[in-house]
Amino acid sequence: MKQLSLLAVGLMFSAGVLAAAADAVSVQDPVVRLAPPNAPATAAFMVIKNGGDKDIKVVKAANPASRVTELHTHLNEGGVMKMRPVPSIDIKAKGEAVLKPGGLHVMMIDLKAPMKEGDVVPITLSFDDGSSKQVDAKVVRPTPAPMPAAMEHQHKH
Repeated sequence: MKQLSLLAVGLMFSAGVLAAAADAVSVQDPVVRLAPPNAPATAAFMVIKNGGDKDIKVVKAANPASRVTELHTHLNEGGVMKMRPVPSIDIKAKGEAVLKPGGLHVMMIDLKAPMKEGDVVPITLSFDDGSSKQVDAKVVRPTPAPMPAAMEHQHKH
């Protein structure tokens, strides 16, 4: 009987710990970039804030709109920008991870159906402690990238 009580206490403690990372996380401005017609993939962007006292990692993302979901980043390899999967996205205690075009993002591969502007895609973020958090990301039309100041300067001459 004593072992059963210890097991129950251990399970209750584990459940409390499991909720910790997800409870400490807040997500701002989650969006999915509207993919061009017939495009096989798109990406989701957001700011993930860690209000807790411990570093956490996003180790997985999932969504019902694509068959494959991966955590990705952009790397400059020999002057060529390439996307690469990453095993996790680190979020320091009291810090944030900014997922944005040209940087870290959630890659949605093999889309199941075309999306429309204004659709909402639920994305589940899973953390290294086993907890998870769902965010609703609105599908938005991509905004053109601002022209770099150096290029603007070149055009003025």
